[in-house]
Amino acid sequence: MTDLVIRPLVAGEENLFDSLPDPLPQLRQVGYADGIAGGGYRPEHTWVALRSGRVVARAAWCQPPGSAGAPWLERFDLAAGPEVGAELLRAAHAALGGPRTYYAAMPAHWRRRPEVLAVTAAPMAAARLAGLVERGERLRCSWTGTPLPATSGRYSFRPATGPAEITALVARIPVPDVLTGKEMALAVRGVDLATDPLAWLDNPTEWRVAEEAGRPVGLVGPAGDACYPLVAYLGLLDESARSELLVEAVRVLAEGGAREVVADVDAHRVAVLAELERTGFRQLRSRVVFTPPTEAGPGPTPAAEAPPGSAPETG
Repeated sequence: MTDLVIRPLVAGEENLFDSLPDPLPQLRQVGYADGIAGGGYRPEHTWVALRSGRVVARAAWCQPPGSAGAPWLERFDLAAGPEVGAELLRAAHAALGGPRTYYAAMPAHWRRRPEVLAVTAAPMAAARLAGLVERGERLRCSWTGTPLPATSGRYSFRPATGPAEITALVARIPVPDVLTGKEMALAVRGVDLATDPLAWLDNPTEWRVAEEAGRPVGLVGPAGDACYPLVAYLGLLDESARSELLVEAVRVLAEGGAREVVADVDAHRVAVLAELERTGFRQLRSRVVFTPPTEAGPGPTPAAEAPPGSAPETG
């Protein structure tokens, strides 16, 4: 690797970053130039490895303007072995003040697709060589107009009475089923969407409460005015209400004009994923979370792909 040059970009070198062909064109990803224009990508947070003047590895850390948290590794592509990628990451980490969280974006069902595994194996191996630790996986799912399942009529639904009721119900729900945008909320404002959703989703008018015989059994926060329509929060006090509360959330958004609704779920939440699929959601992509070894768990996983650095979004 004596002829390898590893360095950050300088202003005006966007084309150099893009000179490496996109290895996963089927993924929805923001263009690097768009990210630079929005301010989330910056030359000093973008590193390349060059061999004979040709890019063989590239990495772009994202940090939208005004973010409360540190930059995260959003784009990392290799046309070389894992050792080259690890050397690039070590150099960048030293300049950034230490290792940063990496979100390895994959197409849906990537483990079953040999052509995808052939592309993603090297960056993931490089991350491990650089000292990052795999912590978990998040799945993005999308509903695009599939007829919704019929409901039983067992539950009734009403708007939340206001922030006080939402806050009280959230306090009773230890682990929400769906949190779409939790990673961006944490990165941009330092907000834990699971425990303080109104600090990020400050419009409570779309929140819906599921009741059985007048007793609250679930809470959902559809967000139709976010980066795009999404189920931002869904939490249960009775797991039996999951399917109908999810249908209610999609119905509210569809009646508001949504043609697509997205929802993010942890990959290990098998029952929740099954219910999303029964409702008509299909997997769009996965993000495998790598964090520095000193961190106890996943950091912010940017769950929506609005241009990095654009107005903070709830997705």
